Amino acid sequence: VVIYGKTPTIVMTEKPKHMKFHAGEISFPGGKIESQDFDLLDTALRETREEIGLTITREQVVGQLDPVVTLNSGFMILPFVSVVDNISTLSANAEVEDIFHIDLDSFLKTMAKDPDPSHNIIQEMYTFEYQNKIVWGASARILKQIHDYLKS
Repeated sequence: VVIYGKTPTIVMTEKPKHMKFHAGEISFPGGKIESQDFDLLDTALRETREEIGLTITREQVVGQLDPVVTLNSGFMILPFVSVVDNISTLSANAEVEDIFHIDLDSFLKTMAKDPDPSHNIIQEMYTFEYQNKIVWGASARILKQIHDYLKS
């Protein structure tokens, strides 16, 4: 999770429709651990650099959220949060259809309970909305953690 700017802005991506998993979904940069990664933080930093062209240092990572499991693929996500002053122009790789810079405060105010009963089997789920796009599933549960942290 990358947050930047004086007015906190969050970076999210849209996956291309041709992806095997999570096609067309709104998500955070990230991916699977690879042999060259020292740990899961290395994975997060590498994937952010590969997917959106943003280099984040370990010192810019301010914390880690609770793990989240995806509904459809069963992937376990360990979200890390980085805060940076500003970012340069981002560039999407083949795993990213689009990059969004979203005002965090107004985005978190769009939170609603997920109306799909099949999504609520494991736990109560939420959705967020940005430009008529619905953020749900693991990404929404990560956003809910950020929402709850900022409210406390």
